[in-house]
Amino acid sequence: MQQEIDTNLLGEEIVKVLKTIYDPEIPVDIYELGLIYDVMVNTDYEVKILMTLTSPNCPVAESLPLEVEEKINKIDNVKATEVEITFDPPWTKDLMSEEAKLELGML
Repeated sequence: MQQEIDTNLLGEEIVKVLKTIYDPEIPVDIYELGLIYDVMVNTDYEVKILMTLTSPNCPVAESLPLEVEEKINKIDNVKATEVEITFDPPWTKDLMSEEAKLELGML
């Protein structure tokens, strides 16, 4: 019998992994940058991540979602990962965490 996994704990694990992925143009991880809008984990341990990019013609528009998907899929117990890119609402600097703003000298 498969052991029950707490989806909240899995969600926390996913956030930890997201914090290891950096925007190549900004020295801040994508989570603190506010690029991650939502992380959903269902009871089948399938993950859906709703994220945005700093701009629609971001140079990593192709590779960044793939990197997110690959890294999340490596987490134990994650069965599948879907990364959906949205520009609604568009990303703004207001979405950045205080930590990110401090890092970039914006505070």
